[in-house]
Amino acid sequence: MDIMGVDEAGRGPVLGPMVIGGIIIPESKNKILERMGVKDSKKITPKRRLILARKLTKMFEHDMVIISAQEIDKLRAEGVNLNDIEKRGMVQLIKKLQPEKVIIDAVDVKPTRFQNEVQKIVGDNIKVIAEHKADDNHIQVAAASIIAKFNRDLIVEKINKEYINMGGIGSGYPSDPKTKAFLSNFQYEELPDFVRRSWATVDKMKNK
Repeated sequence: MDIMGVDEAGRGPVLGPMVIGGIIIPESKNKILERMGVKDSKKITPKRRLILARKLTKMFEHDMVIISAQEIDKLRAEGVNLNDIEKRGMVQLIKKLQPEKVIIDAVDVKPTRFQNEVQKIVGDNIKVIAEHKADDNHIQVAAASIIAKFNRDLIVEKINKEYINMGGIGSGYPSDPKTKAFLSNFQYEELPDFVRRSWATVDKMKNK
């Protein structure tokens, strides 16, 4: 059976987009991917992610949804929470690639609830499985995590180069001292469009 894995990168950062990756891998290829060293993107080095991302995208049908900081802010202002923003991106990918079965790294604290919500939207022709730690337990989801993480890192690296004269942007996570230092260079109204203004870290700047 051809199985699609879906995972995201960049859910928590205050800078840059969220990238959702999807890839369809036949079960018969699982052993090959294991030998290649495919695993959750957080457990491999950036150099290894580069190699694997290139190989995977050549070998299998895949796609991505990139949700910009501005889109995230707009949707949150309309009352759409982050889980639903991510769900919309995942559903978009699933509908586009039309797998027989899809395994998702669940974003809801209740995976079954998330699974049922996605199943209802995509229809009964596609079998939906949603689990916590799916990127650890299913090689298709691990492969999707590599594609998502690699491509988000490319975007962040490009932004970082543009601001290297200011010391760079860091990882983009709110707790990163470099990211905090980067944000401190701006007034709220002057923030670049890749900054998520709806994040608490940035929202506080409005009152300063």
